[in-house]
Amino acid sequence: MEQRYIQKIGEKLGFTLKQISNINTLHAEGSTIPFIARYRKEATGNMNEVQINEVIEQIGYFVELDKRKETVLKTIEALGKLTPELKSRIIDGYDATELEDIYLPYKPKRKTRATTAIEKGLEPLAKWIFAQQGGEPEEEAKSYLKEDVKDVKEALHGARDIMAEWISENEQARNKLRQLFQETAVLYSKVLSSKKEEADAQKYRDYFEFSEPLRQCPSHRLLAIRRGEKEGFLIMDIDIDKLQATGDLERVLVKASGAQSLEVKKAIEDSYERLLKPSIENEFRLISKSTADEDAIKVFAENLRQLLLSSPLGSKRILALDPGFRTGCKLVCLDAQGNFVYNSTIYTLSAHQRLEAISELKLLVDKYDIEAIGVGNGTAGRETEQLVRGIDFGRKISIFQVNESGASIYSASEVAREEFPNEDVTVRGAISIGRRLLDPLSELVKIDAKSIGVGQYQHDVNQTRLRESLDKVVESCVNHVGVNLNTASKHLLMYVSGLSSTLAKNIVEYRSTYGSFTSRSQLKKVSLMGPKTFEQCAGFLRVQGSQNLLDNSAVHPESYGIVENMAKDLNCSLEDLIKKPELRKQIDRKKYITGSAGEFTIEDILKELEKPGRDPRNQIEEFRFDDTIKTIEDLKVGMRVAGLVTNITNFGAFVDIGVKQDGLVHISQLSNTYISDPNAVVKLQQKVMVTITEVDVNRKRIALSMKDSGAAKTAPGPAAARASLGNKNSIKGTEKLDPFQAKLMELKKKFD
Repeated sequence: MEQRYIQKIGEKLGFTLKQISNINTLHAEGSTIPFIARYRKEATGNMNEVQINEVIEQIGYFVELDKRKETVLKTIEALGKLTPELKSRIIDGYDATELEDIYLPYKPKRKTRATTAIEKGLEPLAKWIFAQQGGEPEEEAKSYLKEDVKDVKEALHGARDIMAEWISENEQARNKLRQLFQETAVLYSKVLSSKKEEADAQKYRDYFEFSEPLRQCPSHRLLAIRRGEKEGFLIMDIDIDKLQATGDLERVLVKASGAQSLEVKKAIEDSYERLLKPSIENEFRLISKSTADEDAIKVFAENLRQLLLSSPLGSKRILALDPGFRTGCKLVCLDAQGNFVYNSTIYTLSAHQRLEAISELKLLVDKYDIEAIGVGNGTAGRETEQLVRGIDFGRKISIFQVNESGASIYSASEVAREEFPNEDVTVRGAISIGRRLLDPLSELVKIDAKSIGVGQYQHDVNQTRLRESLDKVVESCVNHVGVNLNTASKHLLMYVSGLSSTLAKNIVEYRSTYGSFTSRSQLKKVSLMGPKTFEQCAGFLRVQGSQNLLDNSAVHPESYGIVENMAKDLNCSLEDLIKKPELRKQIDRKKYITGSAGEFTIEDILKELEKPGRDPRNQIEEFRFDDTIKTIEDLKVGMRVAGLVTNITNFGAFVDIGVKQDGLVHISQLSNTYISDPNAVVKLQQKVMVTITEVDVNRKRIALSMKDSGAAKTAPGPAAARASLGNKNSIKGTEKLDPFQAKLMELKKKFD
């Protein structure tokens, strides 16, 4: 990559040339973002994955820009119009829009009114008028009359068509109009009169007669209007003031006040209406859509990250229930590794059926030594959970409600059929619910992220861009947590840094043929595992029980020698170095710094030695909805109830409070103080206390507020939550602040 591009990226993103050059080199060599962020901190100056990704995206932009420049240069050169000045402008440019403006007059065109007029020989007349150096256009036009130009009126009309196209291709004119759109464009939408009364159109009724400055329109509103337009209910327009626009264009293009200038003014008005305004409006349609897409994708990506990093239960024996009324509850038992061991169906509609169900559940809990029960949160989820909670199992059994969004998608997928070819979709769905409880990350990677239910207009955004973004999130989360080499499915392994789907399959097949891996180095025996791939993936794969304790840590094999030297210098074993913090305190860090391992690497190694192979995710906690609330009809304005955050958007957060419909906490109701990003206050799966502010039973809408109760307090236990229904202040002092909120309160007190 050219040095000037690297310098431009540095200016835009605020990074040094060395950082950008190193990232460019590492990326070109095949290093992944997780690998660069984790194991090449010296090269990047400890940049995180988001920053590295920004640099790589900018590098990609300039790579594509150079390719486009080649096409433009070849096309103009073939026309014989590539002057040294024009070539220099193209080569030296940094902006794709500017490049397209330069190229526009030379771009191959379909037949237009201007090309037709040029074919009639009217281009010299257009040039004469456009020069505005004096003279009468009607007199000049007479010399252009011939068989296909019958009169002066037709000649002048043709000349104006040519000028209108020139104006639409004029860089200065286009930039002037862009500036007006940027500063003053208004987004309009209205309903098609023929569709106004249709039931499906009512969801767009807020936009039947709507206008808003385009630059102030939030992404979710723009995407909603565009969806309404796509579905044929709305008409959308982006407009600016015509008089201001044509006036600005005249100040740029009109050079005199004679008859020629009047013709130019007519050409400006025609160009604006027919060519220039539609072209720039289309640009801003695309720009606003792209911006809205990026906002929506960012929301989805952040929600997905939080969901994938949800707290795992860990290695526990699970009984999982996929609830249902008429068809019954599908039940499966899983061992501590998530292996399927048993399934059946229980029914709960009648009193007799419930007694039989209770009896079977107690029997299975004892038979399979069940440690926890997971209940899907779909239809009949609350009723099933309450049934299970009412059973005396004779010992402590943890009970969790599990978000089952996408479980049905998984159960019918090729992945599920491959894993459980002899089970039907209902059993597979229950297995997925149980495995989500054990380890959300390992199970959710098998499902198309769009089906998980944590997005915002995910079906309306650019699908290629969405897929790229979500894949990066999954890859980031998988590598952040680390993967057990001997238990991971190929679907999880394929997201490990450097591994393709083929290599993931080869690892699983090797494991099946030769048994569990006993060391990281054994990976080198897997088919297609070359040195570069091993370098990229090894640090993220864990081998429990390996003779080398570092194989179950995030210490990269390339740094094993450093750790061995530390142990040797302290005259202790590797095991002692890990177990005894007093030994690690004696380490002189500077002694082990080399050309390839700097302070960042040494610091990471020592942190890992404190807790090798630790799971960075939080521990799971049980949560219980208020038992007195089962349906939306049970809700009353003013109630304070416990809930779980299920989705976060730019306009607020959705909270499950134990009824079928999630409630919305609008962004204005998330905190007592102004916030611009809901993620500053809440996180996915966070336990919160909310106040019910509005209940619309007919439209199945619930409005909630987190004001007056602390912006993001975690929910208290069920007893305290139930007590809060009768006394608004009854739980004061019982709520535990999460670390973020505690810090927020600390800062507030400080500045108050």
